[in-house]
Amino acid sequence: MTHEPGEQYAGPAEIVGDTSVEVTVNLRGGFQPIDGRFHWYGRVAGHERLASGDRVTIRTEHGDAEGRLSDVDPWGRLRIAGTGRPPF
Repeated sequence: MTHEPGEQYAGPAEIVGDTSVEVTVNLRGGFQPIDGRFHWYGRVAGHERLASGDRVTIRTEHGDAEGRLSDVDPWGRLRIAGTGRPPF
């Protein structure tokens, strides 16, 4: 399967930290000219093994990247953010 570079991804992913968890994610990002880096962010479906503040690796079928989990929204989803090459 070929993949065109994009600025968003929605679908399955694996979150690897202290444990490995299969989740659904919604990610997007863009190049920020102020610091010259690509910033990506999004939401991860909630899972009891994931916690705010965790540093994790997120893997999709298109690649992987290091990110950090943070605040939980009212639907139980965790925010994830990172800089550099995104996992999509």
